[in-house]
Amino acid sequence: MVWLEFLTCLALILAAGTRLTKYADAISEKTQLGRIWIGIVLVASITAMPEMATGISSAVLVDSPNLAFGTLLGSVCFNLTIVAILDGLNRQRIPALSQVSSRQLPGARWGMGLLVLAGLGLYLSPRVGMPSLGWLSLPAVLLVVMYPLAVRRILGAEKRHTATEERETTERYANLTLRGVFIRFYLAAAVVVAAGVWLSFTGDRIADVTGWGTSFVGNLFLAVATSAPEIVVSISAVRMGVPDLALGDILGANMLDTAMVGLVDLFYVRGSIFAATSQVNLVVVGAALLMTLVVSLAIARPRDNYVVGRLSWYGPILVASYLVVAYVLFTHGAG
Repeated sequence: MVWLEFLTCLALILAAGTRLTKYADAISEKTQLGRIWIGIVLVASITAMPEMATGISSAVLVDSPNLAFGTLLGSVCFNLTIVAILDGLNRQRIPALSQVSSRQLPGARWGMGLLVLAGLGLYLSPRVGMPSLGWLSLPAVLLVVMYPLAVRRILGAEKRHTATEERETTERYANLTLRGVFIRFYLAAAVVVAAGVWLSFTGDRIADVTGWGTSFVGNLFLAVATSAPEIVVSISAVRMGVPDLALGDILGANMLDTAMVGLVDLFYVRGSIFAATSQVNLVVVGAALLMTLVVSLAIARPRDNYVVGRLSWYGPILVASYLVVAYVLFTHGAG
């Protein structure tokens, strides 16, 4: 029965996520905010909701900081693996990252900054007495403060760019009003969030049934499950010919997932989530940093050709990094 629920959630996310992508693109066209900003903030805030629900419930209800931290940071790694999948689905038959704007780089850089902060918190908390506000640790406070600062800076850069950019002469969504687009967007978003949260709790039950280790389950199984909205939105965006929206969603969701570690720490009243989380998760943080760096290099130095077949040079690195994380976590968590 639990597996039937799991598949039902995936079907709902597939149907609603496809429409969410379409209406997000329409909002970008009608507001002229740009697909990068819409993807990093508006769409990412929707697709990252399942991770937030799973992270908070894992810390508060299940009392498993490993599961909470693992779901959030594991989702970062899996989201970056999606980039490799996009290459094979790109209708232009060129690497997906060769089509995106270099204005995606600030999102990647801020994401790496958040990851470094989370990694330092995880490494130092059990070794050094960290300042805190009640039970909220200093790294958590910095994460919560750093995310809105990053969003504000990226918004400012995008507004300056769109102010000097020529307005598109063709409108794909001329038959829709801005109000109608927003209504449709939030209806689709409600279905994605509801199905995604339901999926995350279904994943918790599957984890109990299988008996796998919490770090392994959090970083891999639940991370993949809660990243289902990002998968659907990113693939839909690339198929629609708007890869900037796809990558904006991935980078924005990664920034939000990492910052949510600080939010989860607020709900974890037993102490610092960084001190209570297994050090094996440092492998996940390191892999996420490496994968984000690879994506940044691919954006900064685009190549219009594949290396072999439909494989870009960065695709195998992203997939291999994720498989290494899977192996390490499985041997430590479920061995």
